[in-house]
Amino acid sequence: MADVDRGVRVDGAALDVLFRDARTLGAWLPRPVPEALLRDIYDLARLGPTSANASPARFVFATTPEAKERLIPALMPGNVDKTRSAPVTAIVAQDMAFYEHLPRLFPFVDARSWFVGNEAMIARTAAQSSTLQGAYLMLAARALGLDCGPMAGFDAEKVNAEFFPDGKWKVNFLCNLGYGDRTNLPPRAPRLSFDEACRIL
Repeated sequence: MADVDRGVRVDGAALDVLFRDARTLGAWLPRPVPEALLRDIYDLARLGPTSANASPARFVFATTPEAKERLIPALMPGNVDKTRSAPVTAIVAQDMAFYEHLPRLFPFVDARSWFVGNEAMIARTAAQSSTLQGAYLMLAARALGLDCGPMAGFDAEKVNAEFFPDGKWKVNFLCNLGYGDRTNLPPRAPRLSFDEACRIL
């Protein structure tokens, strides 16, 4: 692999795709998302950093009407139609036994021993790093031409009972994926300025 100049910035078009023109979509075009594209998205997202390379995120891609209907009872009413019409709904979950993979993923030290029996550390690492990985998945999806509609409006206990009854995985958040219909997209909501949200010490 050729060395990459880490000082090189992506161009403005790439920043538009990833951030400036990217929006949270709730309406979708009837255009399918092929499995090969989901695999490409994951192959990019998995490269993002996580604590001790623990990689606790697990992704369930609901792509069929039957799979979507299993989700519907757990959704808030405002998320039902957007989920039914999205080509894909990703259940971003966290593997609560992620540390069992650490001998392979982080072989430099006995990282597994940091977690065994430490439920608070397991829960914190699983939540933090799986959230990061869900964000990486969204950026990868945008980079490869898809729109995203992340959602927190759902009953986690119902999702877990339906999809993860053994308790080994737990849902973090949901994200619809596909080609968004921007016909009636409202203006972007305001964001905090640098001076409101940041400090330089």
